[in-house]
Amino acid sequence: MLKVSNIQKSFGEHQVLKDLSLTVNDGEVVTLIGPSGTGKSTLLRTINLLESLDHGQIEIGEQKVTPQTKDQKEILRYRRKTAMVFQQYNLFRHLKVIDNLIQPQVVVNKVTKKIAKNRAEQLLDQVGLADFANHYPAQLSGGQQQRVSIARALALDPEVILFDEPTSALDPELSKEVLKVIKGVAESGIITVLATHEMQFAEEISDQVVFMEKGVVVEQGKPEEVFHHPKQERISQFLSNYGLKETVPTLQRPLLRTVQ
Repeated sequence: MLKVSNIQKSFGEHQVLKDLSLTVNDGEVVTLIGPSGTGKSTLLRTINLLESLDHGQIEIGEQKVTPQTKDQKEILRYRRKTAMVFQQYNLFRHLKVIDNLIQPQVVVNKVTKKIAKNRAEQLLDQVGLADFANHYPAQLSGGQQQRVSIARALALDPEVILFDEPTSALDPELSKEVLKVIKGVAESGIITVLATHEMQFAEEISDQVVFMEKGVVVEQGKPEEVFHHPKQERISQFLSNYGLKETVPTLQRPLLRTVQ
């Protein structure tokens, strides 16, 4: 379980997250929706400890962090349970694609290079990029780079994977191939928290949808409830700005979580 309890986060005098709480059970997919600038990315970055907590606590299983958590080993143990996929890929541009997947495993998970390479090859095959293992990121399209970044996140075998608007920098055609991979991740059983403006996709894959605005949770519920029977008029107004998109096909094989 991922449990966020009464967290607060400010930048200077601007409070971005205001006593926010959220629970995601094992295997669930929770999608964050809402206007830009409402705190979705800050929430994800705080869960991953890329931003520090001002107040509250976050738990993943038995691992807990609070603003008072200072022990670096404890923080590292917590962070190893998470992985994050960013808007702008954040690949090491001087490394080949396969080395982008190998290096984090060797450094973070302390596995041998042979095991890391085997895992990297399996994941690249699963995201449809086995033939690009020895390319550099600059030789790939934006959609391909984002699929590499998803494979890199999965290579760390996280308990929680966080997606921060992973298709926002892509055109619709490239977005579709990335969404197909994300759907495979969601179906693999990893706790998934996704911030997106892809509304039909959110409805399709989510167990819970959370509408955020001004740093608080305005409404949370099943996709059917939030998208078609919202309790707040504000949500109806927000959703009216979005049209439906094509259904995203399922991957032919589920994404692997461990090396066989």
